[in-house]
Amino acid sequence: YQRRVHGAFLLRMKLNIALPRTGSQKKIDEEDERKLRAFFDKRISEEVEGDSLGEEFRGYVFKIMGGNDMQGFPMKQGVITADRVRLLLNKGSTCYRQKRTGTRRKKSVRGCIVSPQISVLNLAIVKEGPAPLEGLTDRSLPLRLGPKRANHIRKLFALPKGTDVRPHVIPRKFEKKGKTQTKRTRIQRLITPERLQHKRHRFCLKRKAIKTAKEARANWVKLTEERHKSERASEHHKRRTESLKEDKAPAAAKPAVAKAKAPAPVAKAPAKVAKAASKKA
Repeated sequence: YQRRVHGAFLLRMKLNIALPRTGSQKKIDEEDERKLRAFFDKRISEEVEGDSLGEEFRGYVFKIMGGNDMQGFPMKQGVITADRVRLLLNKGSTCYRQKRTGTRRKKSVRGCIVSPQISVLNLAIVKEGPAPLEGLTDRSLPLRLGPKRANHIRKLFALPKGTDVRPHVIPRKFEKKGKTQTKRTRIQRLITPERLQHKRHRFCLKRKAIKTAKEARANWVKLTEERHKSERASEHHKRRTESLKEDKAPAAAKPAVAKAKAPAPVAKAPAKVAKAASKKA
């Protein structure tokens, strides 16, 4: 950052240099603008050679990890500017921690481009030079807490896949009531015979549940078909009965009609009497 002294602006920046291999860290206060020019206009995650910082850093390569400006606002990856901006941040965003579910907040952040407004710059050593650095390469800080996950332990000790990681857990020693006690972390995602048996048991229960569900559905389908079949049979019987009733109903409903009797035969008169009657007429 720039500070004004007797009418003139002086540039000053703190460099936090870390060496991941040993876990050590060192802070350097730099006020020479010529040495800091190599970092200007660089973005986060870019690599910068350390020759500009002096002869002791010749051959070293640094990676920009982040930083803060004079007011304490952090640099945010992905904001392609050197100025300070206000962004609406939500859960999962860097530079913001959600305290209530679903909330968002506008916060001021600094862009990912290094500028003279940056007061603290975090660097990580990617490549080491021939000369050792006091406070970085000459000491090694042991891990107080080692990794917990099984794959992370294998990665730390370069163990092949399937190796038992329990002997490689980093213990932690502490004093309690005048006695030295040792504590080991509980390994996460450790594959043991008991865990494999539990997994097989879960799959067995799942297969049984699927089989039971299939049998229940088959029984339900069968019962439904039988029910529909009986309903169709009863409906057919009902229609058949009604049709037979309709066929028999007209014959029984007709009123009985008495047959007309034939007229009695008339006796014929003798032929002589008939002739006489015709003559009189």
